[in-house]
Amino acid sequence: MRKIRIAHLSCGSEYSGVEKEVEEAAEQVNAQIVYPEVDIGGIKEAADRFGLQVASPDLRLMIARAKSIAAGDTKADAAFITTCFRCAEGAIVRNAVRNYIQQHAHIPVISYSFTERTTHETLLTRLEALSTTALRRSLLAREEQVGLTAGIDSGSSTTKAVVMRDNEIIGTGWVKTTDVIKSAEDAFSKALEMAGIKKEDLQGLGTTGYGRFLIGKHYNADLVQEELTVNSKGAVYLAGKQKGPATVIDIGGMDNKAISVMDGIPGSFTMGGICAGASGRFLEQSANRLGVDIADLGKLALKGNHKNVVMNSYCIVFGTQSLVNSLSMGKSREDVAAAACYSVAEQVFEQQLQEIEVRMPVIMVGGTSLNIGLVKAMSDLLKVDVVVPPYSQYIGAVGAALLVSGLREDSKR
Repeated sequence: MRKIRIAHLSCGSEYSGVEKEVEEAAEQVNAQIVYPEVDIGGIKEAADRFGLQVASPDLRLMIARAKSIAAGDTKADAAFITTCFRCAEGAIVRNAVRNYIQQHAHIPVISYSFTERTTHETLLTRLEALSTTALRRSLLAREEQVGLTAGIDSGSSTTKAVVMRDNEIIGTGWVKTTDVIKSAEDAFSKALEMAGIKKEDLQGLGTTGYGRFLIGKHYNADLVQEELTVNSKGAVYLAGKQKGPATVIDIGGMDNKAISVMDGIPGSFTMGGICAGASGRFLEQSANRLGVDIADLGKLALKGNHKNVVMNSYCIVFGTQSLVNSLSMGKSREDVAAAACYSVAEQVFEQQLQEIEVRMPVIMVGGTSLNIGLVKAMSDLLKVDVVVPPYSQYIGAVGAALLVSGLREDSKR
């Protein structure tokens, strides 16, 4: 498999000790980091013509490098745009450059706010997704599942498995993630039992999620792939939106993903968040504090008004503190539930959705998509009807089963 070229545009990650982490992550996914060449004397002119008044010389260099990619002077299969998370000017330029490259170069782009503690492990999934999108476009364009295949999604909070036969889901399994292997075995066994088949009957198995490598090795899986491309494919497949534009939102137990998709293939995507205050974990803690099952938190939220409660969700500790303080002040459980859901949706809106081009329809997937209070909050913020497809909680496992069937067919040719 050829080594792809990922153009790195940054405000100066090399000065923060992050550059070597980027290069190490790229090496692990068989990619080469390249730095677009520009005429030093023309950097200011290129930035001025771009239309942004930028004070930082490093950001002006970033703009000039983006123009080099768009003009075809630098050959790149994908782009990775990074700025320091503390820099407001960097965030503005990062988003403008991301839009510019997508419009003019038509290559997959991911943007990221780094800190001095960013590691190659943190970056691995992102660069793996860029590599997959650049190298496996024909596989990601697949629209139907054929044969008898399965997928296992080993997430931070839950492990999911599905069995599919000729474009139909015939078995599902869902368990809490504790021991990675044991949880996968339990979820997989449930799916196989529901489908009425044995593991030996399968023609292909795909794994994804945080535990994908461990699970893939355990089962000798045919496909081991990161969750960004797998989830986006599974989302548009289940929503029946494989042609044309779409936006996929997955609010997970540990981080969030927002993916802009065209014809089933990711164009730009972002992953992460400032803190777990904008994650499914915070919603779990809110449900526990309110004395309701997580499955009922959304129903409770629909009865409340988020405007009656001030909620800080940017930190899971302070968010929980806001929740406790509100209850002690006599705020209703319904209003607090609504505020918890709205605060998570608001942070995703203010961070992840500013990093991509939001295209209609908007599709919510993952376990949190079953929280109707969270879906309503996201719909209100975006002022659109958010789509929640059937089997949305099994999105990664479905995507893995779908893609592995394509990989199986390609190997026959």
